[in-house]
Amino acid sequence: MRVVVQRVCSASVTVNAEIVAKSGFGLLVLAGFEADDIDADLDWMAGKLVRLRLFADADGVMNRSVIDVGGEILAVSQFTLYASLKKGNRPSWSRAARGDVSGPLFSRFVDKLARELGKPVPTGVFGADMQVALVNDGPVTLTIDSRLPE
Repeated sequence: MRVVVQRVCSASVTVNAEIVAKSGFGLLVLAGFEADDIDADLDWMAGKLVRLRLFADADGVMNRSVIDVGGEILAVSQFTLYASLKKGNRPSWSRAARGDVSGPLFSRFVDKLARELGKPVPTGVFGADMQVALVNDGPVTLTIDSRLPE
């Protein structure tokens, strides 16, 4: 499992000119899956995301988590995180899990995030053509891979 996480002032997802999900201060999580991802990957990532210290404390040091600041998380499925550019200029998506696999993985991941966060996690529409808007705070943007825990 791979994510791009951004600290945001706000974020939203629009599908067919309608806002389907939005969040305020917190994190925007773009999540991609491989076919062999398992619940241990989802558990590790959900725990890591809600405990990441990306928010400033009283001294201005990134020392507080999204839980500590009472923030929100907006999650969006994004298979393109597994693009391979080894051959030519056209990305290959062969490492990304097919929709029938990644859809249930994404749903379970969002459920785990909501449990860890202690509140609902809004999402985009799985498989839809989405427009994601955000106000990146900082900017703070990280990539995290459950197979490469650093």
